[in-house]
Amino acid sequence: MQSPHQSFGPTRRTLLLGAGATALTAASATTASATTASAATGSGAVGSAAVAVPSPDTLPLTGGADFPIGLFWPPHPYASTADRFAEIKNAGFDFVISGNYAGDGNIFQYQLGLARDAGLKMLISDDIQIRNMSRWFSISDTPSDFLSVTPAEAGALYVRARDAYGPYSSLAGFNFYDEPGAGWFATLAKALSISRELAPQLLPYINLFPSDDASYYRGFVDVVKPSLISFDRYPLLSEGREDANYFHNWAIVRDAALHGDIPSWVFIQTLAYNNHREPTAAELLWQVNISLAYGAKGIQYFTYWTPEAARGEGFGPALITVDGQRTSRYYAAKQINTTWLHQVGRELKPLVSETVEHANETPLPNGTVAFTPTNLVPSITGNPVVVGTFRSRDTTSTDRWLLIANRSHSTRARAVVGVNQQTVGSIGVFEPSRQKYLPQRVAPVPVSLAPGAATLIKLTAK
Repeated sequence: MQSPHQSFGPTRRTLLLGAGATALTAASATTASATTASAATGSGAVGSAAVAVPSPDTLPLTGGADFPIGLFWPPHPYASTADRFAEIKNAGFDFVISGNYAGDGNIFQYQLGLARDAGLKMLISDDIQIRNMSRWFSISDTPSDFLSVTPAEAGALYVRARDAYGPYSSLAGFNFYDEPGAGWFATLAKALSISRELAPQLLPYINLFPSDDASYYRGFVDVVKPSLISFDRYPLLSEGREDANYFHNWAIVRDAALHGDIPSWVFIQTLAYNNHREPTAAELLWQVNISLAYGAKGIQYFTYWTPEAARGEGFGPALITVDGQRTSRYYAAKQINTTWLHQVGRELKPLVSETVEHANETPLPNGTVAFTPTNLVPSITGNPVVVGTFRSRDTTSTDRWLLIANRSHSTRARAVVGVNQQTVGSIGVFEPSRQKYLPQRVAPVPVSLAPGAATLIKLTAK
C-alpha cells in the first residue's frame, strides 16, 4: 500500500520515526523485570485466545459525550511546559498524539504529567515497547520466523509500556502504527488482541493511509477489528486546486466505519507542504464540516507544531511555528474548536450517519451521490451544499438531523431546505452558543452559510 501514501500525503512515517527510537529509560526500567515475569507467568498464552472487542462507547475518547479533537506533532521536549500544554487546552483540544522527538520514557512520563494537569489525554507513540510488538516485528507462534516475536514476548513488551505509563490518568492509549500496509493487518490484529487482554481500558489507535481502494479499509475493519478507523488525506493542493478524490476517499472510509459499527476519525490539513497550499481559516472550517457531513466522530489536526526544515517536504507554518509563535491558524482552530466543533460534535457523536449527498452540484465530484428527495425533505435548492443525514441509534425513532455544509470554502452559499409539513412535526436549528435547537416556525428553511460553514437542523417527525 505504498502508492496511496506517496501520491496523497506527506511522509508522516518520517515524522514518527524521527520522534525517537530510544528505549524506555530509568523511569520505567525498574518495572521491566517484574512486568516481563508477570506477563510470562500469568499470560503464557497471551493473544492466543479470542478476546472480546470492547465497545467504543467504553473507551477513552471514543466513549463519552464529548467529541474528541486531537493534534499530531505537539511541542518538542524543550518546549513541553505547563504553559504550552495549557495553550493546547485553551485552543479547544482534548488529546495529543505524541511525537516531535519525544521518544524517551522519561519524556513521555513528563508529558503525561503536563497533559494530566492541563486536562488533556495522550496517545503515546512508544517506539520500543509498542512498536516492537506492532511494527518493527511481526507476532508469530513460530519462533524461527524472521523478525518476529512470540505472543508471550509481545505481551511482555506491552506490559512494560502499560505499567510505565498507566499510572497517569492522562494516558488514553497507544499509537500502534501509522499508515500500515494491508500486509501488516494480521500482526496488528494480534497486537490489538493482546492490548485488549492486558489493558481493556486503553484505546488501541492506528491511523491509515489515504487510499481510493475500498478493500484496504474494509480489510482493516474485518481483519484487525479496530476500535475506530482513522485516516489522513489533505485536499488543499497548490494553485488553488482540490484533491479530486477527497470525497471518494471519505465515502469509502464512511462505508467501512458503518460496516464495522465503529467511529471514523480524520486528519485535517493545517499547513503548506510539497504541492499543498497553506489553508485559510475558512478552509480549516471547510475540512471540519465536510468531515462532519461524512460522519466523522473525531477530528485531528496535522500538524500543531511546525516540523523543522530539516525534515524535508517543505513544511510551512502550522498552528504554532518552529520557534513557538502562534499563527493565524492557531486562532482560527481555537475559534472552530471552542465555538462550533465541540458543541455540534456533542450532538452528532451519538448519531448514525444515514446518507451523505451533494445538492445542486454539477458535475458531481468522484465518489459522491446526488441529493435524493425523501418523505421529510422533498427538495434542497440554491447553491451547492453537502448534506449529511443522521438518525438515532433507536431504530424506532423517525427523527432526522441534517448537517448542511457549504460546498465552497471561498464563497457564501444560500440554499433552501424544503420540509414536508405532512410528515415533520417540528423543526429546530442548532444554536451552538446556547447548545440548543431554536424552533423554526416556518418551512421551507432558508440557509445562509459563510465560506466553509455549516448548520445543523433537527426534524422531529409526526
